[in-house]
Amino acid sequence: MRNTFIFLFIIAVISLTSCRKDFDFEPSSGNLGFSKDTVFLDTVFTNIGSSTYTLKVYNRSDKDISIPTIQLAKGMNSKYRMMVDGMQGTGGKIFNNVELLAKDSLFIFIETTIDYNDFANPDAEYLYTDQILFDNGTKQQKVQLVTLVKDAIFLYPNRDNEGNYEQIPIGVDEEGNPITGRGFFLDDTERHWTKDKPYVIYGYAGVPANETLTIDPGTRVHFHSGSALIAYNGSSIKINGSQSFTDQLENEVIFEGDRLEPAFSDSPGQWLAIWLTNGSTGHEFTNLTIKNATVGILVSGNSGINNPTPDLKLKNVQIYNSSNAGILAQTGYVEGENVVINWGGSSSFVGSYGGKYDFKHCTFNNNWSGSRKYAVALDNYIQGATPEVQPLEASFKNCIIFSSNQSGLLLNKKEGSDNFNATFTKCQIKLSNSINTTNNIYSFVNDNTNIIRNGNPNFLDINKNKLMIGEESSANGFGDPGVAAQVPNDIKGTARNTASPDLGAYESITFEER
Repeated sequence: MRNTFIFLFIIAVISLTSCRKDFDFEPSSGNLGFSKDTVFLDTVFTNIGSSTYTLKVYNRSDKDISIPTIQLAKGMNSKYRMMVDGMQGTGGKIFNNVELLAKDSLFIFIETTIDYNDFANPDAEYLYTDQILFDNGTKQQKVQLVTLVKDAIFLYPNRDNEGNYEQIPIGVDEEGNPITGRGFFLDDTERHWTKDKPYVIYGYAGVPANETLTIDPGTRVHFHSGSALIAYNGSSIKINGSQSFTDQLENEVIFEGDRLEPAFSDSPGQWLAIWLTNGSTGHEFTNLTIKNATVGILVSGNSGINNPTPDLKLKNVQIYNSSNAGILAQTGYVEGENVVINWGGSSSFVGSYGGKYDFKHCTFNNNWSGSRKYAVALDNYIQGATPEVQPLEASFKNCIIFSSNQSGLLLNKKEGSDNFNATFTKCQIKLSNSINTTNNIYSFVNDNTNIIRNGNPNFLDINKNKLMIGEESSANGFGDPGVAAQVPNDIKGTARNTASPDLGAYESITFEER
């Protein structure tokens, strides 16, 4: 009897549920909610696809609804394309009868690829807009789409008839055989870069032997992932930025990746490096900002202290967010004034395997967490190299060498060698209290008339690469007047108090707000 009752109960439940539809969808009433009323797809270069952007659509009612149409206002001619809850629709432009359960939401993914040449605009940029339309008539709702499209000069390796990319030399293997990579040499028409349009680099862009690349004030250079600028034997790079007067850095030369979306603005390792190979010489970089490289500047295998003139001169140069190092010099000769380096995956500045380095009024800082992440790291040897040791001469005057870690400075001298000469004149240096400074390579920090050990540089905002120092900085007024006289203006063009100069690249300022 009990089993018969259970059977009849199941039959009754089945008969009741079979009399209704699982979901009864009503037409949308025009009361959809959206995560934003305008989707900004930020800035893209002509014919380069954007990132994918997301719009969330909400049904906040108690009823299951069907949206008759979701479509782009420009229809099949729109430069945008969409995916709605995993559906492609008609060409990614038009979707019909999209169902949305009560108290539920759906995702719309939006991308664009736009050919700037489709639009006539003398300003080398074009604001492209469209709308996503939900339903029609009196129930229609809209979400705006906006993209800034920039024209650019694209430099890239060519392909032959078989589809093989052009190659240029990038080194040798252990047996001395040449290694090549996808790249090209800049020809006569490509070795003078101006501010008229941004430059976008694909692959390795090489400055040929004995030629010069000249870069004018205000030039913007963007590198695709895995790309680099390489100077070959006898060649030079002259970067001639000048002082800017607004936050737009209108006269600064800027090197960065080709992803222009805000999410990539401070993302390290988006491109490789400016690589100054052995034998390239006479490089001069002025008013230059380098962002988000693997190595900002790689000075490779040059002649070090035996070179009568610097391989590289830096003036008013900023290098930020390098996944390896801001500057990595190996047996190089580098001079710098008003240089600022922040965030380096290994160290901000590395002088490796000897070399000659002379820095005045520079700020080196590193916030990268973890051990052995320094602002400045110097060594004079490579284990197993021939020769194993190279002479090192390094001079830092009126500089700040700091870190969020225990120490901002690493001095790594080959045991028994006598050709390691690093001097620090009137500097503020972060150095762990655990380091023994008695009769060893760090003993100079014990002279508190010459070195501020630790202290507070009072940076404005290290996480936003704002290394200006405030009124409470330990570095204020500590500098050598003679050095300041050689660099009378700070990196922003402000005159230094040469009688009582501040350390680092910036004169101290009053912080109005952080």
